[in-house]
Amino acid sequence: MKEKTITRRNFLQATAGTAMAAALGPGLLGETWAEPMAKVVLIRNAGVLGPGDKVQEEILESMLDEGVKSLLGSNEPREAWQKLFKSSDVVGIKSNEWQKLPTPKELESVIKRRLLDVGVAEKNIGIDDRGVLNNPVFLNATALVNTRPLRTHHWAGVGTCLKNYIQFVPNRPDYHEEGCSPLGKIWTYPIVKGKTRLNILCCLTPQFYGRGANFFDRRYVWPYKGLILGTDPVAVDAIGAHLLQAKRIAFFGEDKALDVPPIHIMVADQKYHLGVSDLSRIQLIKLGWMEEVLV
Repeated sequence: MKEKTITRRNFLQATAGTAMAAALGPGLLGETWAEPMAKVVLIRNAGVLGPGDKVQEEILESMLDEGVKSLLGSNEPREAWQKLFKSSDVVGIKSNEWQKLPTPKELESVIKRRLLDVGVAEKNIGIDDRGVLNNPVFLNATALVNTRPLRTHHWAGVGTCLKNYIQFVPNRPDYHEEGCSPLGKIWTYPIVKGKTRLNILCCLTPQFYGRGANFFDRRYVWPYKGLILGTDPVAVDAIGAHLLQAKRIAFFGEDKALDVPPIHIMVADQKYHLGVSDLSRIQLIKLGWMEEVLV
């Protein structure tokens, strides 16, 4: 099936009056600009996936370097990472190990390597997902990197950066009500509050459609070969949700409904003040491969 690029105007027209439009804020219903702005970087590389979708680590490293440099306005990767982390930091890399679409080990390795480059001691770097509440690095962390794959999600609509912190609470089902609207509250707890320096949404092979718990179907996974990154988790997630919706429109010819719309993104903005959900207030910097970029 030939796919078309979804422009911002196409997206606004397709979502106006829908639950998705409401979920991502009033900017979807009008193209007005207002402060404050959030900055998000989308970078893609056609060569990042080899045969069998094998991640090419050197290319992925280059993508992350270019993305972080653009985000922070730096000329060198080390300079950019030094704006985010100090050598004295204790850093938890919050990954995602869902077996059907986990955070690539290559991405974890590249992040760790850059932390070592800025002088963070190896003993002060941890990579974990479901064990964060028992991991000494995370319990004593002064800084966090939040990274996970982009996909649809039964309870939250989309599985993105905000959702990735649910492992920081022991009573996870309590945060599933109303489309996971309470997820933003987790970000106010001392174990994570104010510690997240970088959010990286892995879009190498996102899943754009699914229904039901733990749904996975390779028909709805595609080689987008990208990363979305920013310091604002809400803005990163809003762009991620926009991308998945644009792909559904391109694939199905309409925005086929998910189990729930991702209203938790808007709630994280408007109730918990964690960032910007309004697409008209997000500056999206696009780098690299632009074929079928969709957003």
